Amino acid sequence: MSRARTREPGEVFGPRMTLFADMLSVGLATAAVCLPLLTAPAALSTACAVLRGAREDQPATAGRYFALLRRRLWAGDLVAGLVALTGALLLAADLALAGAGLPGAPLFAAVAAAIGACATVVALRACARPESLTDWPAAVRGAARAASRDVGGSALVLLAVATAAVCAWMLVPLAFLAPGPLALALTAIDVRSALPDGAVGEPQRGSPA
Repeated sequence: MSRARTREPGEVFGPRMTLFADMLSVGLATAAVCLPLLTAPAALSTACAVLRGAREDQPATAGRYFALLRRRLWAGDLVAGLVALTGALLLAADLALAGAGLPGAPLFAAVAAAIGACATVVALRACARPESLTDWPAAVRGAARAASRDVGGSALVLLAVATAAVCAWMLVPLAFLAPGPLALALTAIDVRSALPDGAVGEPQRGSPA
């Protein structure tokens, strides 16, 4: 990332095109680390941390990504991965049972889908929080509070997930690039939700309106 250029008014990160290229390289690294599945939360959390650092002109590169990844507390990360994988399997099993024509299946499927959507939002917003680097319980608690306060941001999280899923479904190789844009979206949503109301989009002092 270039260090000396001024951000545009209302822009959360640095120069857009440079960040876009960095985001793709971080996304590829994230996709590779996600392959064991249990490492997915740690991989996405690290990607968000790298992209968050771009706001302070830190390099958003694959090299920095793997450097942060090596410093993680992997015991907690693997537990988080196990919890996430177990939850995903339970949701898939519940939806499969609902699709088997059991009594009350439509209502059960709707409730299960709603619970799954809420859990997905909280889990992804937890990955975007700085606390996820060292303390997953604190990250989850903060994400739950942010999800309830920032309903619009939570809707954007679901939209980002849906967009990534559609891109991967349309062209399978895009699945290896999807973690980058997803991590960028999650980080931007978390950064904006942490700013005071009206802070984003206001001209910086000394810059033209």
